[in-house]
Amino acid sequence: MADPTLPDTHSKPASRSDALTSKSSTDNPETKNAASSDVVTNPKSLSHKLYQGWLEWRTLVIFLIVMVLFRSAIADWNQVPSGSMKPTILEGDRVVVNKLAYDLKVPFTTWHVAQWADPKRGEIVTFYSPDDEKLLIKRVIGVPGDVITMRNNQLYINEEPATYSRLESDIVNQLDYYQRHTHAFFNEKIDEVEHAVMLRPSQPNDYNSFGPIDIPADKYMMLGDNRDNSRDSRRIGLVQRDRITGRAHTVAFSVDYEGYYMPRLDRFVRTLN
Repeated sequence: MADPTLPDTHSKPASRSDALTSKSSTDNPETKNAASSDVVTNPKSLSHKLYQGWLEWRTLVIFLIVMVLFRSAIADWNQVPSGSMKPTILEGDRVVVNKLAYDLKVPFTTWHVAQWADPKRGEIVTFYSPDDEKLLIKRVIGVPGDVITMRNNQLYINEEPATYSRLESDIVNQLDYYQRHTHAFFNEKIDEVEHAVMLRPSQPNDYNSFGPIDIPADKYMMLGDNRDNSRDSRRIGLVQRDRITGRAHTVAFSVDYEGYYMPRLDRFVRTLN
């Protein structure tokens, strides 16, 4: 029977050589790198990451590029922030513009690739203002060769007066109480083209009376349907043909700015006259 007080002769203390070997293994850089490689994986190259990202997002990227090019050169929808085209177009209307109505342009420019038509009198068009380059929407009143005169909001084209008739009440009722009671509303007819206008009764002034003005080649006169509250050719001058970007033809949808942005369902998909 073994004496419990005696040391265990079968257990050997670690030798000096074993301790040195253990220490040297921890101090060896190669050993450290091997150990760290088990914890941190080498990152993939940047080009590989970009390629993987392209594979994952290419459908969305291509779609966005096509949409931007489509809106720039083929068709677009523009939000109308002002009331210069009332009662035809209201603030909050989103208007569809056909950018192929007259020509084909290089995307994001006014450079013409091909041209097959010109704006006609009475059409609603979008164009860049010659005054400050802002995108505007107005009605074509004068085309090249016309002579335009206005006398106290009575329009004359080539010495022929436009005719005016009573406007339907459902159009007028879209406006607020103040506008309905401070303006006169008519259908203005020019060369079989009829559209709504609103006028503020007043004495003749430099805004509701002008001309005669001769419209030169390649220029157009633009007026708003809200005749006494529109920054148009009476202020910014005649508009060069290459500044016209398209023809507006439909209100896609509309929201009421003064009514908590609620949709105006009766103006959805509404054709513009």
